Amino acid sequence: MQSIRNIAIIAHVDHGKTTLVDKMLLAGNLFRENQTAGNLILDNNDLERERGITILSKNVSITYKDTKINIIDTPGHADFGGEVERVLNMADGCLLLVDAFEGPMPQTRFVLQKAIEIGLKPIVVINKVDKPNCRPDEVHEMVFDLMFSLDATEEQLDFPTIYGSAKQGWMAEDWKHPAEDITPLLDAIVKHIPQPEVLEGTPQMLITSLDFSKYVGRIAVGRVHRGVLKEGQDVSLCKRDGSFVKSRIKEINVFEGLGRTKVESVQSGDLCALIGIEGFDIGDSIADLTNPEPLEPIAIDEPTMSMLFTINNSPFYGKDGKFVTSRHIYERLMRELDKNLALRVEATNSADSWIVFGRGVLHLSVLIETMRREGYELQVGQPRVIIKEIDGKRCEPVEQLTINLPEEYASKIIDIVTRRRGEMTMMETKNDRVYLEFTIPSRGIIGINNAALTASAGEAIIAHRFLEFQPWKGDIDKRLNGSIIASESGNAFAYALDKLQDRGKFFIEPQTDVYGGQIVGEHSKEGDLVVNVTKAKKLTNVRASGTDDKATLPPPIVFSLEEALEYIKEDEYVEVTPNSMRLRKIYLDENERKRMSR
Repeated sequence: MQSIRNIAIIAHVDHGKTTLVDKMLLAGNLFRENQTAGNLILDNNDLERERGITILSKNVSITYKDTKINIIDTPGHADFGGEVERVLNMADGCLLLVDAFEGPMPQTRFVLQKAIEIGLKPIVVINKVDKPNCRPDEVHEMVFDLMFSLDATEEQLDFPTIYGSAKQGWMAEDWKHPAEDITPLLDAIVKHIPQPEVLEGTPQMLITSLDFSKYVGRIAVGRVHRGVLKEGQDVSLCKRDGSFVKSRIKEINVFEGLGRTKVESVQSGDLCALIGIEGFDIGDSIADLTNPEPLEPIAIDEPTMSMLFTINNSPFYGKDGKFVTSRHIYERLMRELDKNLALRVEATNSADSWIVFGRGVLHLSVLIETMRREGYELQVGQPRVIIKEIDGKRCEPVEQLTINLPEEYASKIIDIVTRRRGEMTMMETKNDRVYLEFTIPSRGIIGINNAALTASAGEAIIAHRFLEFQPWKGDIDKRLNGSIIASESGNAFAYALDKLQDRGKFFIEPQTDVYGGQIVGEHSKEGDLVVNVTKAKKLTNVRASGTDDKATLPPPIVFSLEEALEYIKEDEYVEVTPNSMRLRKIYLDENERKRMSR
């Protein structure tokens, strides 16, 4: 029996947990040969690297002093909270990673609360102590206060603390005396994290995560709770509804390094991936065939937001995408359901549109961005929150919103949030920055990022997490300014845009191809404005001084995908293709729009 440690890594977005895991892999002598400078091994898809966030939780393992350490990297964003809770069930302890300047952040609190409830033993790692103006000792106090406020037990409050810099590759027990490498951290893991109990008896395993391979289909991932699972063994798959299905394990893999290794059997306490189990869901159990004893199923977070996905039917469809038909999009959404747990897809009355439910705008926009890079063309409607009937009352999702910003902008931000039905629950000032906490309906969060960053000159740090469903809070002011809509298809001219500058701000630059019904800018007043941006200058023989000045145009506003989704109104779509993103009205013809609005 090899000794095993199962640890989950908890941290806020951008506090360096993926960098730390990479350094641990190096310490375990993995991939030292082909380690490229600056590239993270773990965040291995393009989107994760560009945004610098972890989207999918991943399992890796290293061997240190004859101990196998299974490391579970968890996402920090609340939109991927569905990933976090399941993953914690596989661990016996956790590393709480905190930035030495920022201290514990709201997202950290969300995951840490779950970990403390399950009873995991934490080791606190205070990272980035090489930063100027960092304050490791204050942050240590803040972590203790946070744990205390989350009702941690005395044993959990007696946590060991390690200081260091993952980027520079060292960890030590005293931040004033840097060490050579990160072995003090690995020693602390072996010393403080309990070894999983080995339970004898009939086999039991809870499926907490899944993997997908195009050769063998869905793969069940989890931790063996008790007993031994063997290759070729017949087992019962215990479903959530209480039914039992006979299944056979075709192959067992355990995690080793970044990959998986095939083994004949796996003992209780270790993490493994089972191939050959069919028709399972997260939260189902694998148990003995003759005497099945299912484990308690885990709850999966409900989606809070929905969006309409439909085929691209604009005049420019099929220009740069490979997959444009409804069959392509439907098959791609079905494939996503195999591995994306917090997602749901429902059919609508028409054959070429679907309603997709997810955990938030970020969660859904990551799916859209991935599809776009794979060559899909599609259109998406405005994000909507899910309304539920609870005890005869109409209820909506409510979130906790935290904003950290310089003192002089606080009043503007409080005004923005309270107009969106937010209620302030806390306000404190530290080092010229104000820390604000609100409860706000999820509807109010859509589009708040742009408004807050504009009002605070880009200084606000915003985070939010889902709390619960509460009674409907009333109407919220929407974007007041109307859209500027192109009346005709063609090429936009600088001459036309120059003459229309006083009407609003534009999203396109000269020489862009547009079509009638496309949104080309934001009107400076309420109500939509239809303009012709394809109008050229009439050439005559008459000359007058001052009329031939060249047009000077301000740069156009360029939206990211999330900003575009948060910007559009109910009667608008975002058209997403591999090379471009356009905003448009659902009804392109002006007369049809007028008829529908009546």
